[in-house]
Amino acid sequence: MKSILNTVVKSTHHKKPILTDVYFNQNNTKKPVVIFCHGYKGYKDWGAWNLAVPKFVEHNLFFVKFNFSHNGGTVENPIDFPDLNAFGENNFTIELNDLEDVINWICTNESFKSEIDTENIVLIGHSRGGGIVSIKASENCKISKVITWSSVSDFGARFPTGEILENWREDGISYVENSRTKQQMPHYFQFYTNFKENENRLTIKNAVSKLTIPHLIVHGTNDDVVLLNEAKNLHKWNQKSTLLIIDEMNHTLGCTQPWMNENMPDYLKQVVAKTIEFILK
Repeated sequence: MKSILNTVVKSTHHKKPILTDVYFNQNNTKKPVVIFCHGYKGYKDWGAWNLAVPKFVEHNLFFVKFNFSHNGGTVENPIDFPDLNAFGENNFTIELNDLEDVINWICTNESFKSEIDTENIVLIGHSRGGGIVSIKASENCKISKVITWSSVSDFGARFPTGEILENWREDGISYVENSRTKQQMPHYFQFYTNFKENENRLTIKNAVSKLTIPHLIVHGTNDDVVLLNEAKNLHKWNQKSTLLIIDEMNHTLGCTQPWMNENMPDYLKQVVAKTIEFILK
């Protein structure tokens, strides 16, 4: 397995680096490209994500994972959120632009030319990343399949309302605690205004309803972060989609951070197997 780790992709939309990992069997065979998008307060190396990579490569898939540019990590420290200002400046439009930049980088990189099928790009998104890949799949004709793990179905519903929203507007900033690092992570009010200014584009229902490519929705019955009903919404909006409900699986597919075991948790192992099967069929 050839690995190109912690490569900086330069964005065409802003100056922040997009830290990216690429894995593939170097055999001059054009392969489907699989791009994984992490979720809220996540990153490409969270939990047991790295343990899933070899399974994709074993099936001759060209696997890519990356950190969204404004996720709060840096090139030097991609895990512990040292750049909280960037985190506060993040929004859904930035993440869509980052994903577009990664897709373009992969497709135009001469060193990958003999290894990738640029007409067969599969997107996988976890949690908030599931919403991002759903929207991007409806916008980019290079995307051949889209897969969501524990995905949200409505970005707008996750914003506060009433007095909490007004306090956020007045203060210009709100905070959420990171349960692992105990950091108070900021959200600048631009996060909300950017959503409202781009609401039609950022409404996941609009995107999913337009999908004509194969669409796999994976969700667990014990997800208490993004409830199972959100997966059912996605499936309802695209009745040609495939809904896979996994009994007792939680939001993180059995993973925790840090993940100290040398093997994937059983739920992630099951999800990866079903995902690869869906990609290859």
